Amino acid sequence: MSRTVMCRKYKQELPGLDRPPYPGPKGQAIYDDVSKKAWDEWQAHQTMLINERRLNMMDVEDRKFIQQEMDKFLAGEAYAQADGYVPPSS
Repeated sequence: MSRTVMCRKYKQELPGLDRPPYPGPKGQAIYDDVSKKAWDEWQAHQTMLINERRLNMMDVEDRKFIQQEMDKFLAGEAYAQADGYVPPSS
């Protein structure tokens, strides 16, 4: 059985990550209170932001931007969207 966490984005018990996504306290905090669902959604959104905004992950400012947007996304706050992005209709 997989471990569950109280997801800070969805405010409910959901399956957690198998391991911290990166080393250090920030990775541990994500492991402790972000669900696999929220993390997978962030990974897809991050990719879209990097591609659409043509971010360079070697650039310190672009990395700071992604970090700030990740914190907002995972906290359930308003976060940056890709320019011109229209979500698919249900």
